Amino acid sequence: MRVLALDLGTKRIGVAVSDPTGTLASPLEVLARSGDRALDHQRIGQLVDDTAAERVVVGLPLSLDGSIGPAAAAVLEEVDELAAALHVPVETYDERLTTVTADRALTERGLRAEARRRVVDKAAATVLLQAWLDGRPGVESST
Repeated sequence: MRVLALDLGTKRIGVAVSDPTGTLASPLEVLARSGDRALDHQRIGQLVDDTAAERVVVGLPLSLDGSIGPAAAAVLEEVDELAAALHVPVETYDERLTTVTADRALTERGLRAEARRRVVDKAAATVLLQAWLDGRPGVESST
């Protein structure tokens, strides 16, 4: 099953996609927010179609203690709208520290701050998606 993952930010949306077997996550792109959520959701719907994704996983930025803070509440609100706009199931997945993990990995690869900013959102979506893929029951970790 191919899965699309989203790291919903206020300015950008990081996008990652799995391989057709649902085993390995890869970065896809970073969408700049248009200022029109419905338009952003149409663009995501086009990516779902283009990649033949059967599910969308959205990162839920829970607080470190696991509670739903303002950022997570905003994502949950948008996820409801996104689910209504797409023809595939949409679910959330705990994304705590995915951006930090992605940024560290990019730093270790020698990317300067400006270059990291351009790709960190899709890298975070990739970290999120790989964790989701690896966490499914009966799936051995590929990392």
